[in-house]
Amino acid sequence: MASPVLVKVTMLVVMCTVMGIAMVDGAVSCGGVQMTVAPCIGYLRGPGGGIPAACCNGIRNLNNQIRATPDRQAACRCLKTTAISIPGLNLASLSALPAKCGVNLPFKPTLSIDCNKFNTHLQLLYHHSLL
Repeated sequence: MASPVLVKVTMLVVMCTVMGIAMVDGAVSCGGVQMTVAPCIGYLRGPGGGIPAACCNGIRNLNNQIRATPDRQAACRCLKTTAISIPGLNLASLSALPAKCGVNLPFKPTLSIDCNKFNTHLQLLYHHSLL
């Protein structure tokens, strides 16, 4: 069995490789989006407490990366499918996370969001439903 350190290093290398792969259509990669917001997972699965600075920095970085329509749609789809796949996430906290970090994402991460409604001239209005 591999040591925990070796497994972590291998995962880090794989994630960095995924982040470095550019998508053909110019949209951000899902792996890149996931890496950007990865520091938030502990907060979103934990019993509460403060939001780690690295989490809010990741949300800010993501917001800076998703200026064009394909980027917004790709990030939205990625966050939505990722939220579904991670057990134990506090979905209400996820939905409120951008605002708590002082970041105005062009969408509110909810499971009911339609990621195809983004365009560069009109930002999708926030959904008021909980995840």
